[in-house]
Amino acid sequence: MKRFLSLITLCLSVSFAFAQHGTDASAESDADAPKINWLTFEEAYKLHQTEPKKWVIDVWTTWCGWCKRMDATTFSDSIVIDHVNENFYAVTMDGEYKKDIQVGERAYHFVDQGRRGYHELPAELMGGKMSYPTIIFLGDGLQNLSAIPGYKGAKDFLQIVEFFEAYDPEANPIKWEDFVATYVSPYPEETTTN
Repeated sequence: MKRFLSLITLCLSVSFAFAQHGTDASAESDADAPKINWLTFEEAYKLHQTEPKKWVIDVWTTWCGWCKRMDATTFSDSIVIDHVNENFYAVTMDGEYKKDIQVGERAYHFVDQGRRGYHELPAELMGGKMSYPTIIFLGDGLQNLSAIPGYKGAKDFLQIVEFFEAYDPEANPIKWEDFVATYVSPYPEETTTN
């Protein structure tokens, strides 16, 4: 019986070692994969002072399943990554962030509401409509262009990003419908089979 238990212990140890090795290898390959250059709000604000450009802000929470799915799919897509990194300051914000955020002369705080609360900055940017995930677009003058709630797949997200890249409420007030009518997606067309 002791020999049998020793054999099982040895097999489990070897299996665990191989499993751990596989995990390390996949972690290394994930570390080398391209990623969106996420910034904090403060980092983007500082960069914006010397080089203004548009922002895309991902507002999420730790308990939001659709937020995690968007991280794993949309924000891991190479076309999305390249386009966002090239054209926007990409900001990631926890809608329930506990620390203060200083923007210029104004400080934004966490508002405690029992089990959960919210942070004033993302709440203001979302117009008080606390829904996760929400993607917010700011113009290069830091004007709030739009807050778009809900999960978006890579193809849909890229189309929205490209719209806000071209959109300027004063110089180019293009309508969404007009943009969609002429939009050409870089993703292959889906085919249906009968």
